[in-house]
Amino acid sequence: MSQPNTVTVKILDKEYQVACPEDQEDNLATSAKYLDKQMRKIRETGKVIGVERIAVMAALNISYELVEASQGGGADKTSLDALNRLNRKLDEALYDLRQMEIS
Repeated sequence: MSQPNTVTVKILDKEYQVACPEDQEDNLATSAKYLDKQMRKIRETGKVIGVERIAVMAALNISYELVEASQGGGADKTSLDALNRLNRKLDEALYDLRQMEIS
């Protein structure tokens, strides 16, 4: 059996190991950078405290963007697929964050 490909991404100065097909590493890196940017923007407001709350707010914002793009009619299938992949990666990152906080 082959070992799953693992990629390290950095979000809010923490490193996370994420399983990812080799052909999607660039998309994962882009998604992680986007998530990091969104979380930093939320943290800088000073209104949301705690990494988990920041992550949830970022997830809500990104999900809203995804819904807007899918309902906008102007988004093509490639863009929607990319946003769906981003949303799945975000879900995985949130799950990993919760697991780290439990440990």
